[in-house]
Amino acid sequence: MAEVNEKVLSNQEVNEGEEHIEDFAAMLEESFKKETSGENIVEGVIVEINDNIALVDVGKKSEGVLNISEITDSDGNVKYNVGDKIKVVITGFRNERPSVSHKKAIKKEKVKEFIENYDEESELVIEGKVVGKNRGGFIVENDENIEFFLPRSQAAYRDVNALVGKKIKAKVIKVDKENESIIISRKKFLDDERKKKKELIDRLLESDEIVEGVIKKITTYGMFVDIGGVDGLVHYSEISYKGPVNPANLYKEGETVAVKAIKYDKEKRHLSLSIKAVQEDPWESIKDQLEVGDVIKVTVSNIEPYGVFVDIGNDIEGFLHISEISWDKNIKNPKEYVEMGEELDVEVIEIDTESRRLRVSLKNLKPKPFEEFLQKYKAGDVVKGVITTITNFGAFVKIDGVEGLLHNEDTSWNRSDKCKDLYEVGQDIEVKITKIDRENEKISLSVKELLENPVQQYAKSHKVNEIVEGVVRDIKDFGVFVELEDNVDALIRKEDLGDLNIEDIKVGDKIESVIDFIDGHRNRIRLSVRKLAKIKEKAMLSEINKDDKMTLGDIIQDQLK
Repeated sequence: MAEVNEKVLSNQEVNEGEEHIEDFAAMLEESFKKETSGENIVEGVIVEINDNIALVDVGKKSEGVLNISEITDSDGNVKYNVGDKIKVVITGFRNERPSVSHKKAIKKEKVKEFIENYDEESELVIEGKVVGKNRGGFIVENDENIEFFLPRSQAAYRDVNALVGKKIKAKVIKVDKENESIIISRKKFLDDERKKKKELIDRLLESDEIVEGVIKKITTYGMFVDIGGVDGLVHYSEISYKGPVNPANLYKEGETVAVKAIKYDKEKRHLSLSIKAVQEDPWESIKDQLEVGDVIKVTVSNIEPYGVFVDIGNDIEGFLHISEISWDKNIKNPKEYVEMGEELDVEVIEIDTESRRLRVSLKNLKPKPFEEFLQKYKAGDVVKGVITTITNFGAFVKIDGVEGLLHNEDTSWNRSDKCKDLYEVGQDIEVKITKIDRENEKISLSVKELLENPVQQYAKSHKVNEIVEGVVRDIKDFGVFVELEDNVDALIRKEDLGDLNIEDIKVGDKIESVIDFIDGHRNRIRLSVRKLAKIKEKAMLSEINKDDKMTLGDIIQDQLK
């Protein structure tokens, strides 16, 4: 002020009058502005409060103007009264009155307090919101309303123009006591965090250390867990030795879990964690506890169309395939036989600790239907059953829980008849058991054996040594099959063809022969061309020695008697 006053006085000596007095006042005001431009904290007294402003006596020529919003609470109530002392800083001038701010005074006090208590060895990290920017960088304010300065070079943000309004973490890198400013660096914070994460990951992978983490997010494929600032993924296959599980059924976000680091992908920067690696491997413990053939109690934990997963305890699941549920081969869905949570006694049929596979059977503990069938039935019995399946080659018929095969050729004496044309699934049917294969547990059935066969009917009107004519239906190496009537076939063995050469015979040729053999029960007829030739030869010799009036037909008929 002394320098200003000297300068003003020298001007008064040169210039006189009211005009020069006004110039002196202006210069004094300018001097006052310079004096207060540092925004030093001063203690003032509230002298007036109205709707928009409060006037504060700061010991200057004029009272300072304070915006009323700076001293009202969230409900709009003024927190001070006229005569109260209040700390403010002078921020400028408005209509020759100083503008003052209570909020800035509070912030400056907090900055000064922060600086006084700051420990340079602490490597302090702050979290705040970017509330503004200037030519050199950004203003960051934390929850305690302390302002920090973030230089543009230390922002480490891809789009610095979009930084305002963002919440960030940064490291305090310098405290300027003279200018009462705190300089922070987001870049330094990120560099340190990356370094810490790398050190943590390397340590965990090398030491096989168990650490606790907090579940941040649960997805269908696993859980993201925070272990000291590093996020890792616990894949759903790494949660339980049971196999892949739904993490949402076992855990909640925010829950603490013990994990181990098992893998780190440097390119993708993905850390893989495991919960089951923390636990004792139950597959090791069952090596000496279970054997194939053991009967154990299990609980149904999951039902799929192809089988049932069962919990045997100790974090191990076994698999009950649909084919091992029942001796019934026509199971459509396991839900027809078991329920979720149901307890079952099952037999262990496979243990593979290397592949972590345990298979069990339910049907092995139930009576075997085939054994019961053998106690009740035998070949030759006529029984009733139900058609369960129809195929191109025949039909399967269930008899007391056991299925037998009715082949197409056994369904009718008519060779063209097929099961698919005669029957329907679910239809009741009477059949004859023709064969029981104990070793392969197969049962052969027949319907045609319950019917009179065509050979039996043919035998009623035809006798042995009767001359007949038929059509060649099939030719084999051992002979020729001849159809005499519908569904009535007879065999002419190769040695009974006489002078006929089998290589000259064609399907569809007519052949005359004599009946050599008929077995109606076995459905067999044999013919002979050779025998017919001998009969004809005898007939011709007899004709020579007998009455000329006797015909060849008469001779042949006589030979047949």
